[in-house]
Amino acid sequence: MTTVEAGRAAPPRPARSRRSPAAPVLALLWAGAAAVLALWWTGAGSVTGAAGWLTGAGRIAGLLCGYSCAVLVGLMARVPLLEVRIGSDRVARWHAMAGRYTVSLLVAHVVLILAGYSAEDGTPLVGEALAVVHLPDMLKALAGTAVLLAVGFLSARAVRRRVTHEFWYYVHLLTYAAVFLAFGHQIGLGEEFTGSPVATGLWYALYLGVAALVLWFRILTPVRLNLRHRMRVESVRQEAPDVYSVLVRGRRLDELGARSGQFFRWRFLRPGMSWTSNPYSLSAPPRPDLLRVTVKALGDHSAAVAGLRPGTRVWAEGPYGSLTADRATAHRSLLIAAGVGITPLRALFETLPGDVSLIYRARTAQDLALSAELEEIAGRRGSQVLYALNGPRGERPRIDPAWLRAAFPGIAGYDVYLCGPHGFAQELYAALRSAGVPDRRIHHESFAL
Repeated sequence: MTTVEAGRAAPPRPARSRRSPAAPVLALLWAGAAAVLALWWTGAGSVTGAAGWLTGAGRIAGLLCGYSCAVLVGLMARVPLLEVRIGSDRVARWHAMAGRYTVSLLVAHVVLILAGYSAEDGTPLVGEALAVVHLPDMLKALAGTAVLLAVGFLSARAVRRRVTHEFWYYVHLLTYAAVFLAFGHQIGLGEEFTGSPVATGLWYALYLGVAALVLWFRILTPVRLNLRHRMRVESVRQEAPDVYSVLVRGRRLDELGARSGQFFRWRFLRPGMSWTSNPYSLSAPPRPDLLRVTVKALGDHSAAVAGLRPGTRVWAEGPYGSLTADRATAHRSLLIAAGVGITPLRALFETLPGDVSLIYRARTAQDLALSAELEEIAGRRGSQVLYALNGPRGERPRIDPAWLRAAFPGIAGYDVYLCGPHGFAQELYAALRSAGVPDRRIHHESFAL
């Protein structure tokens, strides 16, 4: 490790921290699930025998699965309240958890309903499965089920690592089709909706509300943004092996309200890149006419960034993310980055109020991106930068609780901003907690989006 220090400059005052609405949003989502259970309870008659219990459990699973489908889509509608105030990575984790619930409830619904019908009719399970295919809207429901199961399979961590982001993204979009196909089945065959216009109206309101969020925030808002700001690639510059910075110029970019630590989803309108958007963080404070991202080649889309030419049209969505100065609760902050996780923290290093220090983890000195800028900022602010590099034999430096307490006395009173690969973030989070940093002062954003 080496340290760069310089004379201290007077830092700006700390920003006011805003409370996250995560708890109220989660409470609202669970309240919706409770309301779904109440819907079944008020519409269910007496339950008798094994067939009745199996069928009743299957209907509960089906209702909860239908509700979970709406939540699943709503969480990925890119609503600013969720994406900015709560954080895109946290919302993505909620989406992944909702996806697991949805697939589990879907499987439970199919198995329990078939088992209940089979017990009631006295027919084999396979024969019952063949018989229900002829019910109204059942073929649509089967198609939707197949799509949801395929998306769930591809989203499993072991499988996800083996497919490209682009392929996963395109298959994931089929979730919309699956939800649409299953909706008619829910209304047509759901006993809770038959003869109950109130329940039917509420179910329509749920799904139409989610559809409105998707239409507004994923389609109309980006169209307005890009027609208004007309962004194009200004230039591309290599920062380190396989790491490139892209300067994007546009009109009145200050009206976007972007802040250091946030990211956009970028789509570069050139052959091979137009059909996929990837999230890249701002690696410098936004300017009224210029934005900059720094990208490491980790997939087809990011590898193609190096070949961008000046003048290429850019389609962007955002800004997203909550890794901003709003999270600060103290006058002193520590930024810890690994690899390309330096990009949002480099912007924060320049603009975050108070006393700020930075730890930058990389394998070798050649892998350090933006290091000249970091040293210039450190000198101007009177801050320090610590580079955590591998040793001559490849041994990794230890950033453990004892080292953190020795290097940063009183670290329990720091705000810590953490950004890097998932494994690194988990390791550092555990070390920070052991060093006495409260959970509320550890602010992190994952690359596992």
